[in-house]
Amino acid sequence: MKIFLLYPIVFTLFAGARQNETALTLVTTKSGKLSGVLNEDKSISGFKGIPYAAPPVGELRWKEPQQVKPWTGTKVCDKFPASPYQNKPAPFAMWTEEFIAPPEPLSEDCLYLNVWTPAKSAKEKLPVVMWIYGGGFVSGSSACAIYDGEALARQGIVFVSINYRVGVFGFFSHPDLTKESGKNASGNYALLDQLAALRWIKDNITEFGGDPDRVTIAGQSAGSFSVQALVASPLSKGLFRGAIAHSGASMGRFSKNLIDAEKSGLELAYKIQAESVVALRNLSADSLLKLANTLPFGTFAPVIDGYVIPEDLGSIFLNKKHQDVSLMAGWVTGDAALSGPVKTAEQFKTWVSSTYPSHKDEFLNAFPSATDEEARQSQLKLGNLNFAGYADHQWALNNDSNSYLYQFSHVPTDKPGFPNYGAFHTSEVPFALHTLSKWNRPWKDSDYGVEKYMSAYWSNFVKTGNPNGAGLPEWKNYEAASQNIMELGEKPVLKPGMFKAELRVLERIKK
Repeated sequence: MKIFLLYPIVFTLFAGARQNETALTLVTTKSGKLSGVLNEDKSISGFKGIPYAAPPVGELRWKEPQQVKPWTGTKVCDKFPASPYQNKPAPFAMWTEEFIAPPEPLSEDCLYLNVWTPAKSAKEKLPVVMWIYGGGFVSGSSACAIYDGEALARQGIVFVSINYRVGVFGFFSHPDLTKESGKNASGNYALLDQLAALRWIKDNITEFGGDPDRVTIAGQSAGSFSVQALVASPLSKGLFRGAIAHSGASMGRFSKNLIDAEKSGLELAYKIQAESVVALRNLSADSLLKLANTLPFGTFAPVIDGYVIPEDLGSIFLNKKHQDVSLMAGWVTGDAALSGPVKTAEQFKTWVSSTYPSHKDEFLNAFPSATDEEARQSQLKLGNLNFAGYADHQWALNNDSNSYLYQFSHVPTDKPGFPNYGAFHTSEVPFALHTLSKWNRPWKDSDYGVEKYMSAYWSNFVKTGNPNGAGLPEWKNYEAASQNIMELGEKPVLKPGMFKAELRVLERIKK
């Protein structure tokens, strides 16, 4: 355990040195004054429910986020805002309540963010991270317990978590909306919300002791796909210097073109015989959500609109038109479970023959299936690479700035009476954000060890664009020759060329 000895000492000294100081509790933003709430030892101040854009309701439904109306007096920011309007959140499968938005309140009036800061004055210029939640683009909230920002703030970071519109409220296209936009585009309101939050950070984070020129964006699942979209968007230039992408980089796999997105919008309007978008704007949020639920899952997702996302994401990265920022990206071994049921060896070979007939032999050489168990392992490997690994590989190779790739394989300690889901999708987030205390499980020293080294890597990256630091095994840059991947298990282990043969085959097939 020698690799973990130095980090806790440094962390304790940092926290102890500031313990008797009081963090900022009153700040003045461009829209007005805010008051926050101190934590128990008064070292961190939290500001919850700060408006970063006007409520997107009424005529502002499906419009770019507008400026906040300034207020007089001091706005008390002591509780989380309403989560974006969505189907009623409830735990399911492996995702217990700590991973889920509170069941209420839910509202279209949701464009708020939260700030945790250890700063004692506005002069400190601390690094900043903006967290973007996942939820399949149809759910999620900054109020999820595991997204609490106090622990990373204790490490000298200003932590910002944001709400953005989801589902039909965040990703709805229609010819009327495209025409009225003035940009000949519609559909990416959620991404425009995220950009508005970044601009708010640029304009206001200094007052919280943050440095507007040292911002990192981070997200998981749909939040990670959002990170990739923001890196690809020309509208984000100058708003951040680093990106952290947990389990999600599509290179366009989950986006659709504007014409198809508009067709989905017309289909929705047809269901209520609406001749224009006016009737849809006049629907209550609940009625609109019920109507949207009649369309297939995946209908509401990022759109190649020619404005926020100017062209296919894959082309943007392969032609190096993206924002060239430091990158940390990876996936969880359990992400493969999202790819669907596991096939038998014979079923898998049949699928390969029909899907990649001209590459069948080399594909099965990289993903063998002599037995059902071998085929299962190949499918899990393929599932992870298709879900995020291959896109992360391409992203890193086309990044001039340093890129650090990982695979998280640590299995969290079981909850008594609860199925063991392994290293499941999203399970890495509390380890990276140092929020195991917010997740109700009987944690062991091995879990806390993973939390310590992972949050150290993550905070180092936010501070410097490089995860490495004293007392941590070296995490080397990802390059074409070495293809270094850090395996994040009970201990971090660098594995050069971990999937080199498999990625080489996928590169040939996907050309």
